[in-house]
Amino acid sequence: MLRPILDPTPAEWISSRLGGTFGAACRTVPRGYAAYARLCHPAERDRGGWASWSETAAETGRRAHSAMQWHALVGSPDPVNLTGSLWRGSPPGRGTLPAHSLTALLPVLGDHTSTSDTWFCLWEGYGWADETTLSREQLDAPRLRHPGREYLMFAGPLTSAKELGWRPRPNWFEAQSPNLFWPDDRAWCVATEIDFDSTLVAGEEALIDALVKAPGLEAWRIEPDTSLAADGDRINHVP
Repeated sequence: MLRPILDPTPAEWISSRLGGTFGAACRTVPRGYAAYARLCHPAERDRGGWASWSETAAETGRRAHSAMQWHALVGSPDPVNLTGSLWRGSPPGRGTLPAHSLTALLPVLGDHTSTSDTWFCLWEGYGWADETTLSREQLDAPRLRHPGREYLMFAGPLTSAKELGWRPRPNWFEAQSPNLFWPDDRAWCVATEIDFDSTLVAGEEALIDALVKAPGLEAWRIEPDTSLAADGDRINHVP
């Protein structure tokens, strides 16, 4: 079960390992790991079900690759409004990994750490994160401060990553994946930047290999300096 952390010191190792040019993966997930992966958030089809970015690229005549950008895959010059998009469904969600993808990710991560104790960070700016969802103790806790972002911290077993979120109605739980989380042994670190439609994972080679092969996930190997900026897709460029 998640518990609030009132001292952000356990997360202070991350900030000194963040940096790089605008859009670089290592501005979101820390440097210093052997390998890195990008998990592309799936998109919802207009008639239900989910589509991977690779499936979308095949349907729109584009090429899937590790630095692809959604707007370029769907033929839009506009990364925000997706004007002229060839995709009829919804775009991938930004800032959260869908619940079914998070469920597929957690056991893979669990196989590559020596501890079940995990640290979690949640961006403080979510509108639902108020006294109806979080306790006063949680809301008053000191924040972890990174450039342009502040986070509430929690700890618990790895599986408690699925406990973050809110209930718009009593029988409806809207999950929010952690924006940052890592095990106590720091064997890996996972980051979902609030403006990204991808989740980044840093860890050992074996973990990244396992993610690339894992069912239920679309993972691509990347480098720490791979650009995830809107203009980072040099293959599916839309004039």
